[in-house]
Amino acid sequence: MAEAVTASFEAAMERSAETALDRIAAARAAIETIIFGQTQVVEEALVTLLSGGHGLLVGVPGLAKTKLVETLGIVLGLNARRVQFTPDLMPADILGSEVLEESSDRRRSFRFVQGPIFAQLLMADEINRASPRTQSALLQAMQEYHVSVAGERHDLPQPFHVLATQNPLEQEGTYPLPEAQLDRFLMQIDVGYPDRAAERRILVETTGAAQAEARHVINAEELMGIQRLVRRLPIGDSVIEAILDVVRSARPGEGDPAITQHIAWGPGPRAAQALMLATRARALIGGRLSPSNDDVAALAVPILKHRMALTFSARAEGETITDLIAKLTQRLR
Repeated sequence: MAEAVTASFEAAMERSAETALDRIAAARAAIETIIFGQTQVVEEALVTLLSGGHGLLVGVPGLAKTKLVETLGIVLGLNARRVQFTPDLMPADILGSEVLEESSDRRRSFRFVQGPIFAQLLMADEINRASPRTQSALLQAMQEYHVSVAGERHDLPQPFHVLATQNPLEQEGTYPLPEAQLDRFLMQIDVGYPDRAAERRILVETTGAAQAEARHVINAEELMGIQRLVRRLPIGDSVIEAILDVVRSARPGEGDPAITQHIAWGPGPRAAQALMLATRARALIGGRLSPSNDDVAALAVPILKHRMALTFSARAEGETITDLIAKLTQRLR
């Protein structure tokens, strides 16, 4: 009897996995008809959302970061909103506020008016331009999936994801994100320039009379179903050990002294949790039902980069976090 139940469960999971593979492939194809030359960025953004996390998009202006978030919202069937972060932005501008209303019988009462954070996909544009007070208001929502206004709890829609952008060039008048909030982002997605062929395609296909439009492929319920599937995918002991090796060796005093001497502070257990989820999601995007060490190596940089800091001497010597993580993952390839 137990064997029959197990077999039935495995068959059902296999069917749901096959359906998920088809839907993910269709969603990725739909996104790439709008976003050209950013294959890795699209993959990492999808990994972030399928893992149920939040992403930090870092890149110079004009690389389609906003367009990517807009396209993701349409393709994945999510209610998406955008907030332009500025120094004068207040927490109430994001969370919402209570307003005093007077009824026809002259009775007065407070009514909560929801802010733009009550969306399934929130784009926080140039997040580091907001004050620490506003950043901390977003922090609770990203971690707890609810907000508190006037002592009352208000749950956010499900699913809830934040994709924030950050300009690495103009740092005057900005407020660097605190480490606690950086750690809430599952992944830092670095957006670089497209290659020549991709940029040529951008010129040809986006400056004419007709332009491609994003199409709806998946709805929110299907996305949450895939997120649950990601958590049920099997992961081998060798991959778990690889995750532990990479994360723990990135901490001062625990890894190779030749590498860790350059690290001021390293990733905590949340980084290992992020790698566990993200490797499963990447395997699913690649048409596989179980992650490998290659997935760990491919995702180590975007998941660990914003959770580590170099010592002063390492920065003076020209070391970079990306190079150090590459050294840590060499043995996995």
